[in-house]
Amino acid sequence: MTSGLRITWTLGSHGWADCTLDDHRAKAELTASHITHAPEEFLTAVARLVAGETETRAQFEAEPTAYRWIFYREGEDIWIRVLELRHGGDHDTKGTEIWSGQLGLDQLARAAIRCFDEVARTYGESGYRGKWGEHFPRTELEALRHLWRTHRHPEDT
Repeated sequence: MTSGLRITWTLGSHGWADCTLDDHRAKAELTASHITHAPEEFLTAVARLVAGETETRAQFEAEPTAYRWIFYREGEDIWIRVLELRHGGDHDTKGTEIWSGQLGLDQLARAAIRCFDEVARTYGESGYRGKWGEHFPRTELEALRHLWRTHRHPEDT
C-alpha cells in the first residue's frame, strides 16, 4: 500500500493550477484550468468514496490535455489511477497512466483535506478567488471533512 500520500495544489497564473501527487514511491504533476471545477470535482469524488461509493472519477482540464482520476474502493482500500489524455473527451484506453497507487480510505481523505486546508492558509479565500478566478471550494471541503469525521467516529453522529 502507498503510504504518506501528499497532494499539493499550487496556483499559477490566473486560472491555472499545478497539482502534485507524491507518495515517496512515485510523483506526478498535473495541470488544471479553471474552465472546469477541478477542485470541486476532486473533493466531491473523494467524499463519494468516503460515503461508500465503489467507483468514482474526477477530471482536470488543461486545454486540451486532461488528467483523469479514476478511484476504486473495496472495503477501506482505495486504488487510484491518474491518466493523462490528449483531449478531455477521450476514452480511458487512449490515456497514459502517469500515477497509480493503493492506499487506505483514511489516508486519501486526510491527504485531500490537508491539501485544501493548506491552500486556504497559503492564499486565503479571497486571494484564491483572485488567482484561480472562482470561489474557494469551501462547501466541498467541509462536506468531505464532515463525511470523513462521521466515517471515522460513527458513534458521534
